[in-house]
Amino acid sequence: MGKGKKVGLAQAKAKSTARAASVFLAPALLLIAIFIVYPVIDTFLISGYKWNGISVDRIYIGLENWNTLLHDEMFWKSFSHNLIVMVFSILLQIPLGMALATYLDAGGKKFNAFKVIWFLPYLMSSVAIAFLFNYALATNGGIISSLATLIQGKRTTIDLLGTSPNALYTVIGVMAWQFTPFYMVYFIAGYGNIDTTIYEAAVIDGATRWQYIKLIAIPLLGPIFKTACTMSLIGSLKYFDMIWNMTQGGPAGSTELMATYMYKLSFQQFNMGYGSTVAAGMFLLITAIALLFNKVFKVKEDY
Repeated sequence: MGKGKKVGLAQAKAKSTARAASVFLAPALLLIAIFIVYPVIDTFLISGYKWNGISVDRIYIGLENWNTLLHDEMFWKSFSHNLIVMVFSILLQIPLGMALATYLDAGGKKFNAFKVIWFLPYLMSSVAIAFLFNYALATNGGIISSLATLIQGKRTTIDLLGTSPNALYTVIGVMAWQFTPFYMVYFIAGYGNIDTTIYEAAVIDGATRWQYIKLIAIPLLGPIFKTACTMSLIGSLKYFDMIWNMTQGGPAGSTELMATYMYKLSFQQFNMGYGSTVAAGMFLLITAIALLFNKVFKVKEDY
């Protein structure tokens, strides 16, 4: 009799917990459905129409937009630029963030001021940073051109944003400057989760700081590395605001990304149907790459 009562109480508690969870999750799920699920579905639906995005009349054309997308050289060129941004974002932002976090972790509380100073770029608006570097890299009066003029002893102009392929790699550098602090803080949190007794044991065994980082800390931070790389990968495949305000995809499409190409089609050329197709294609490619990355990049999460 007592056992049946316990089972009944357990079931009642489980139902109560489920009801409470449903109540608290309902607003979040509703917002996700409205602002994420519905727009994605609607984008795929609009991709089947020829539409300028304004008029009431829409002409259904089936898969014609998708057929155009498969043969669109500019879309695949934009995708290749996204891949370049993705690779360099991971190769620059993750190691630099790790290095800064390692330095700050070694310094302890006395380096707290550096945490604040180095995190400031991430707090700035991407649009503000774009305008800042537009002025800093200007051919007339910019920092680089001014330094070149000082070194050469005569007027020298260096156009980093107006020539290919310099423009793309310059923008990648600016992106790294802004987003590296995020990964710095992320790895600092990872270091904080490592039990201090592990470091103390390593020191007692005669390990140097570098040996501890290489042989103990980095393996323990494997899940952090995987998550950081995934976030950098997804973020780099949907960059828009900074590159739009710095180059608008120029010069001659050398910094065109999928997001900027989609924006031009949808809101400048008023080709909303094909623009939605580009957005849908972008969604599929990002999802496929993220899933492939997580499938290939496996780390041991239990130590």
